[in-house]
Amino acid sequence: MNTQIIILAAGKGKRMESDDPKALAMLQGKPFLKHILETVSHLKLPIDPVIVVGHKKERIFDVIGPDYTYAHQEEQLGTGHAVLSAKESTHPDHKIIVVLSADQPLVSKEKIENIILTHKEKKAVITLGTVVLPDFKEWRAGLINFGRILRDENGKVTGIVEYRDADNEQKEIKEVNPALYAFDSVWLWNNIDKLKNENAQGEYYLTDLVKLASREGELIEAVPVKNVLEGFQPNSKEELEILEGLLANQDLI
Repeated sequence: MNTQIIILAAGKGKRMESDDPKALAMLQGKPFLKHILETVSHLKLPIDPVIVVGHKKERIFDVIGPDYTYAHQEEQLGTGHAVLSAKESTHPDHKIIVVLSADQPLVSKEKIENIILTHKEKKAVITLGTVVLPDFKEWRAGLINFGRILRDENGKVTGIVEYRDADNEQKEIKEVNPALYAFDSVWLWNNIDKLKNENAQGEYYLTDLVKLASREGELIEAVPVKNVLEGFQPNSKEELEILEGLLANQDLI
């Protein structure tokens, strides 16, 4: 009842060979963002989602319409900065923040519910989805650039390293980050200002909060995402075509 969803939709669609925001890339005849908004609507949460917009935001207003709560990320400085941009637009009663990316058109209602339920039951500060892959071959090559999940000798999640910042050993990790998160809102807003942009992208990564929570001894829960397509984030026109093909031929998955 006190869950606030933030949808990150400020990114460009350059590799989609489009001037539109990536959130408006089309899958099965429908923009990515519409897929997600329809899924979120089935959760029947009393708090409406916040959509973070930036690049060509007027196009999102044209396509999606005015009947949503929008937050503006004036500069695209990373996922952490995008979530912080939404803070002032969140509902005053929120206790849990769920963060989704607009380029996750196939994330399911059930998986979002599972992450929220696990987060509440375990009383975690962060609950995240993870995908375990057999390899990065064939259609799974599209996931090679995903962040890698780091765990300690006891199997506890200790961090997420982005692919561009990973060393060769970390790049061999087959458990990847599909960017599905739930946060304790008080902890999130108390810590998000601690993010630094000391990385290959020069961006404020939301994923760095996982390492911060681990260092503080806070509880981090991981929820397996068994249907890999729920976390698939096409980054190019070619990857989008691959995803369309997979949906047309489910036996290939």
